[in-house]
Amino acid sequence: MPPAVPTSPVGASTGSGALSGGGAFTGSGAGVRGGSAPGAPTPGASVRGSSGGFDAIVVGAGPAGTSAALGLAQKGAKVLLLERGEYPGAKNMFGGMTAYCPAPEQLVPDFWERAPWERAVTKRVLSVVGEASSTSLVFHANSDSDRPSAGAGSTSDRTLTGFTLFRPLFDRWYAEQAVAQGVTLLTGCRAEGLLMRDGAVRGVRVTGVDDIVEAPLVIACDGTLSFLAQEAGLHGGFKPEQVALGVRALYRLTEEEINDRFGLTGREGATHEFLGCTEGIRGGGFIYTQTETLSVGLVMHLDSLKSRGIPPYEMMERFVASSPVAPILRGARLVEYSAHLLPEAGMRMVPRLSTEGLLVAGDAAGFCYTNGLTQEGMNLAMTSGLVAGRVAAEALAEGDFSAARLARYAEELKQSFVLRDLTTFGRAIDFLHHDRLFTVYPRVVSALMEDLYRSDGSPKEKIGRLGRRAVKDEVPLRQLIADLFGGGRAFLW
Repeated sequence: MPPAVPTSPVGASTGSGALSGGGAFTGSGAGVRGGSAPGAPTPGASVRGSSGGFDAIVVGAGPAGTSAALGLAQKGAKVLLLERGEYPGAKNMFGGMTAYCPAPEQLVPDFWERAPWERAVTKRVLSVVGEASSTSLVFHANSDSDRPSAGAGSTSDRTLTGFTLFRPLFDRWYAEQAVAQGVTLLTGCRAEGLLMRDGAVRGVRVTGVDDIVEAPLVIACDGTLSFLAQEAGLHGGFKPEQVALGVRALYRLTEEEINDRFGLTGREGATHEFLGCTEGIRGGGFIYTQTETLSVGLVMHLDSLKSRGIPPYEMMERFVASSPVAPILRGARLVEYSAHLLPEAGMRMVPRLSTEGLLVAGDAAGFCYTNGLTQEGMNLAMTSGLVAGRVAAEALAEGDFSAARLARYAEELKQSFVLRDLTTFGRAIDFLHHDRLFTVYPRVVSALMEDLYRSDGSPKEKIGRLGRRAVKDEVPLRQLIADLFGGGRAFLW
């Protein structure tokens, strides 16, 4: 079973008045953890911040925000971590899997051995769904042991492993690690806007109109469509074609039933993703295995969903009743349903990442993408949070919060996999905005595979002839050539 995690929300106590000498506010109904004593400074580190108050405010206690707050606290900074939910993760809708990420191991020793993940994903399936059949590609990392080792799944190479997890448990546990290092966590508190002074960010406005908290640095990790980044002029808002709607349902089965249906042992996990299941809407479906539950859902481009006029819940009902999915959910009990917006435009959605007194990380910075085979998000969030915390600590040590100094954050991200991967798969992200990939080509694949395996007493034909027949009435030759070239540029060179 997963490691033990707290059963009561982080920040169960209530607080009012001033926090750690920071800006005064009412804090009605807010939960406070941490207090005024910051974590012990790292030997050799010298952080200089605001007199008698917080050195930095981090908005959002998700993976990015907690990573940034934890990194700052370990450098001796006095950090306020704001979370609008009752506890970290309470407001999150998450499909269920993250790729292995080394970043948090720099902040918490043996992170993946201690973190409350559900299963180590070593099996990944991609199915292309047609009207009468589906075709699947399966990747399965070899097993080296009967019981997967923590942080490595059932393979000795942890870089081949992903983790399924529940964000309410994971985020809460991760925030507790930050609190243990001296971070002040305030839950049930919404950051309404920025405190600006002489054109620079100098704090945030929270909950009530007159409630403010001041600090020389703010790190915005407030999620997709970040209103703080928009208020600071880092982006001008986003268009429907740049975001997707994620819809997720949680189904309960026994651990034994899940292992049997997915061919798993111990804490092995699997993901199953589907293309061609959204009835012409750009997007796809997924099933992720937790210990005793399955996360089942759809991710659909918002503009495409709107143009089709099909309610998301109706699409979800059709998906779970479809022939590839229904047998997996046989006898399962629905226990939860949720929806959330996700950034889907790659580099085109990444705003300016800093201005005087402000850094932006995680989903707030648009750090989420899919290349058609993998979905990347939490690993980008934790890494960007780590880098933001490091740059913020250096700025505090120098007493320089200028736009020029904080611009080093973007420069460091350009050297990391975060912006490099978004750039590498920039064309893939654009390529996935073609409707044909979700309508025509799944039909072509199904027709080809059906003809390949059909046995009706007729002479067999070579695959090339079968392929030409499959595409003949579906895609004009010129369009097929253009799509092959576009796909090559997106994925091969």
